Amino acid sequence: MRFPRIVTSLACAMALQAQAAPVEDYTQYLPDGANLALMVQKIGASAPSVEYHSQQMALPASTMKVITALAAMLQLGPDYRFHTQLESKGSVSGNTLNGDLVARFGGDPTLTRQDLRNMVASLRKQGVEHIAGNLVIDTSVFASHDKAPGWPWNDMTQCFSAPPGAAIVDRNCFSVSLYSAPKAGDKAFIRVASWYPVTMFSEVRTLAKGSPDAQYCELDVVPGELSRFTLTGCLTQRAEPLPLAFAIQDGASYAGAILKAELKSAGIDYSGSLLRQTQATPPATVLAETQSAPLSALLKIMLKKSDNMIADTVFRTIGHERFGVPGTWRAGSDAVRQILRQKAGIDMGNSIQVDGSGLSRHDLISPATMMQVLQYIAQNDQQLNIIAMLPLAGYDGTLRYRGGLHEAGVDGKVSAKTGSLQGVYNLAGFMTTANGQRVAFVQFLSGYAVPPEDQRQRRIPLVRFESRLYKDVYRNN
Repeated sequence: MRFPRIVTSLACAMALQAQAAPVEDYTQYLPDGANLALMVQKIGASAPSVEYHSQQMALPASTMKVITALAAMLQLGPDYRFHTQLESKGSVSGNTLNGDLVARFGGDPTLTRQDLRNMVASLRKQGVEHIAGNLVIDTSVFASHDKAPGWPWNDMTQCFSAPPGAAIVDRNCFSVSLYSAPKAGDKAFIRVASWYPVTMFSEVRTLAKGSPDAQYCELDVVPGELSRFTLTGCLTQRAEPLPLAFAIQDGASYAGAILKAELKSAGIDYSGSLLRQTQATPPATVLAETQSAPLSALLKIMLKKSDNMIADTVFRTIGHERFGVPGTWRAGSDAVRQILRQKAGIDMGNSIQVDGSGLSRHDLISPATMMQVLQYIAQNDQQLNIIAMLPLAGYDGTLRYRGGLHEAGVDGKVSAKTGSLQGVYNLAGFMTTANGQRVAFVQFLSGYAVPPEDQRQRRIPLVRFESRLYKDVYRNN
């Protein structure tokens, strides 16, 4: 399929320099119906060397994380850390804490059960064996829904889409093993490690090998209250268990159950109830505390591994810190737009950003707007140090095995963020060309679909397109 050429006032607008091919020569490798928006621009240049549908709005997918990273560095700074605290307004008398024990969760996306265990151990070392009050789970740093608008419903129970609430323990993800029954027709059974405070029910029917039902009988998980999950569907008889992992839907309830278990294990009891606190309260005396690695380290993980949990907790935290309100998706969106305009001179225009990860199907941005962000990063990277956080083609992160870039011969020459959703293959980042020139580029490719019979080779057209495009960008800029 050929794409219509856009006529611009620039003689080189549709070419990779005068001696190179027009963009249609690359789009011919893409599946019919694919939509491409593309920009390549030298760092500091006033006009692009390649421009194709540059104003076209597109799903950014995980390239949105580049914008989140920039806003976070400008608002929070590289040394910002997430804090989780055990605190109380009561006093310790003998071996008793006279008052509620409040676990104030701060949205730390890297908090582990071991961190909670260490805080409980610190409390125990202070002589506390009894709590004459309630155990309170404070999640007031964030408010409203923990799921962003436009997230696909069928991703909600997948660990990569675990809701980024204030209370996160071990990424709010747990694993189970599903065993087929010895007899076809009987229910498969589930084993869950005892340290996960979850309850799993199986309504999964075991199918005999070769059963005609197998093709259209799928597994599904139905989340319920208090970390209860029901697994439905079918499982063909197999010798080994099927490993599965699911996302916790209520982080506060899950964290509360874990903290309760850790207190019990440490020999600490409480006389009251397990409660949740959602309204902000003044800080009390801190009895134990843990903190995350600095923001710069978290952003490197976020960009290299395309970590959604970090991106979205950082996004909500930006809104919380910018406006002094509980972090919501709306606050994060407004804050990022304001920060980029006031601190970087970047106008987001009619872009839509509802989350920090790019998981939402509501997100929309043009290559021209993303190019503003990339140009600012490149020209201020001595202070920001964001480019080094990006995946490096052929070496690490989500670009380690990018076939098109490898075939283009640009391993080690491209630092960029990938962005993938169903039918979406995006890239946004930087290249050092053959003559040492630094360029920024934005590739927004959507509507990418192949016939069912070609599914196993669905990336071949993408590899051909990217290898030819980026080989010419490397040689001709």
